Amino acid sequence: MTRLTYPEIGLTRTGALPDGYRHLRYRTRLGSGEAVFAAAGEAVVTFRMHRATGARVRTDAGRATPGGQLSIGLGPVSAPCEVVWVAQEDDKIGFGYGTLPGHPASGEEAFVVERDERGRVWFSVTAFSRPASTLMKLAGPFAVLVQQVYARRCGQVLRRLGTVNR
Repeated sequence: MTRLTYPEIGLTRTGALPDGYRHLRYRTRLGSGEAVFAAAGEAVVTFRMHRATGARVRTDAGRATPGGQLSIGLGPVSAPCEVVWVAQEDDKIGFGYGTLPGHPASGEEAFVVERDERGRVWFSVTAFSRPASTLMKLAGPFAVLVQQVYARRCGQVLRRLGTVNR
């Protein structure tokens, strides 16, 4: 029995986001080549990217594993989550986590590094969420803006973490 606070588990993996939620889709190019892909992918699945943004990360594992628990803290807010899927493929590395009770939102967010057929490396954040706390409801559009800014910040940090000497 899951403690996740929403029923549409795993939909960030497919990109078919459910109705009734705010949707976020962010994508940015990180660079090109195997070394960038490997370094960026490792930074995502080991939560190094999150930590490098300044977020506080508490986890029961060194890397994303389905069922793994983590808490992401930004300022006074702490958001408990559970990893619901992990991709460790030839051209795709990342994971999605879902919200647990106590998270200010309800929904799912995914962080993925992909390499396309031309060797270009991309980072994407895909999410669906809706307010689950009074604070989030009161924050309204500001909460959406914070989520968008955080996605962009992850991309900036990951671009730096994925940079290799060429």
